[in-house]
This record gives sequence, structure tokens and C-alpha cells, in this order.
Amino acid sequence: MDQGLRSELQKQGVFTTTLEEVYNWGRANSVWPLTFGLACCAIEMIAASMSRFDLARFGAEVFRPSPRQADLMIVAGTVTKKMAPLVVRLYNQMPEPKYVIAMGACAISGGPFKQGYNVLKGIDRYVPVDVVIPGCPPRPEALIHAFMTLQEKIEQQKLTGPHRARHLDPDAPSEFPVPVYGEHDLVPPKNPQIWQPPVVQR
Repeated sequence: MDQGLRSELQKQGVFTTTLEEVYNWGRANSVWPLTFGLACCAIEMIAASMSRFDLARFGAEVFRPSPRQADLMIVAGTVTKKMAPLVVRLYNQMPEPKYVIAMGACAISGGPFKQGYNVLKGIDRYVPVDVVIPGCPPRPEALIHAFMTLQEKIEQQKLTGPHRARHLDPDAPSEFPVPVYGEHDLVPPKNPQIWQPPVVQR
């Protein structure tokens, strides 16, 4: 619709929109996080949901106790290799559309513990991450900013066409292989469909 006509209609109290905008507006403002924390970043995540920061203002009213009822996983804290298969399994149990926020340096890259033999160097090796929050630990304001960034991303998703949202693409996977405990490391050590190591140029 012509922007001038839309502006004139709004002056008369008539608002026009598209099905895509209404659909995305509804989804962006009713994201339900999974009750899930791994380490110290989870304390900041919990603080973001309390009255001082009030994450409920953005539609995340209650952290859901079951992955079947949640569509947002906030990976908050160090992901150990013992815990990684369980994180992937929880992700697979969430219904589409689903999103992941990697909160803190540990969830992104292992953080200060990345040299440890038992620490995963980023959850993005096994599940797709939509928003990352750097910091150790990030404050609740950073989580709110990430949440707003995710809302903007949802509002810009297309319902049709080649650039439609991942959950609307029948060829896009909804579940990912759960790694198993190998003799020395997780098997496989990463999901090559999701994570490709950066090419080092010397």
C-alpha cells in the first residue's frame, strides 16, 4: 500500500497491516523461555525476570518448566561436554518455531574455561544460535537487549518465498543429532551442518 495513503488513513483512525506483520508481531511478543541454566550467567538471567528488570514487559511472562511449552532456549553458562548432549536433546524437544540465545562468553566460546578438556567451545557447534551476548557474565540489561534483538529478527522474518523463516522451510531440519560420549571427546565433536571452523589465512 502506498505510504501516503496509509498515513492519511491513520489520521482518520484506520490502520492497515498485512497478515505477515500481525503474525510476526504476535510471535515476537509471546516468546516463552525455557527454565534452564548452567552456571553463573543463569543468576543474571534469573535477575532479568525479577521485578527490577521485568522481562515480562516483552512478553516473556513465565519461564516454562518443559521444553514442550517453550520456544526460546537461553544457554546461560558454561556448557560442559557432559551436559552438551542434554542441551541438544532439550532443543530437539522444543516445538517450532524455536530460538536460541547464547548468553555469556562460556556459551559462545568456552570463555575462561575454553582450555579445559571438559568444556565445549561454544553451543553453536550443535544447535543454531540466533543471538549471542558477550560478557562474563552479561548483566540483565544485556539479556534484555538480546531479547529485543531477537524480537526484531522475528518481526523481519518472511512467511513465503526463498528467504522465509527456517521453521517454514520443509527442507530445513528441526532436530539435530545428539552427540554421544566417546572415548576422549564427544562424537561427533561438532555438527558440520551448523558449524564450520573459520578459515585461517596466513
